[in-house]
Amino acid sequence: MKKIGLFYGTATAKTAAVAQKIKEAFGEDIVDIIPVERSDEKEFNAYDHIIAGSSTWFDGELPTYWDETLPELATLNLQGKKVALFGLGDQKKYPDNFADGIGILARAFTERGATLIGKTSAEGYHFSRSEAVENGQFLGLVIDIENQSDKTNERIRKWVKQIKTEFEKGAPSSDEEFNC
Repeated sequence: MKKIGLFYGTATAKTAAVAQKIKEAFGEDIVDIIPVERSDEKEFNAYDHIIAGSSTWFDGELPTYWDETLPELATLNLQGKKVALFGLGDQKKYPDNFADGIGILARAFTERGATLIGKTSAEGYHFSRSEAVENGQFLGLVIDIENQSDKTNERIRKWVKQIKTEFEKGAPSSDEEFNC
């Protein structure tokens, strides 16, 4: 398998912990963790396989470190790159913009030509609205440490297994089930 660049902001401890768990779940030394606040075009271009993670702040916003990186992404050609997204959210306190950060990142990467992989089921979550949902599926792995911490490790394990396959073979067809 090709090396994977995992980009996330180091300023948020929970996102950092999830990023580390994802790296460990791969069980191989193929994931390089790159702090997004110190990344540039060179780092994004160095990987054909990318994992990007973010929490969602306030009323559905990306944290500052991603806001500052998005203009850099706008200049990149990500054609041929596969991107898997993960995000953190709180479905009880923020049910109207639950894990919106994933949706914002999905648009940014796909507008630059990247292929999005790693979609998961929205089943088992309770929220009103989310920019992270398309056709009834999350556009990546959603973790709610505040309300469903007991499901975090299993969701990560299943998602990593799924994206390993998708990185190697391609994204599943739209009629396949995602049960992370």
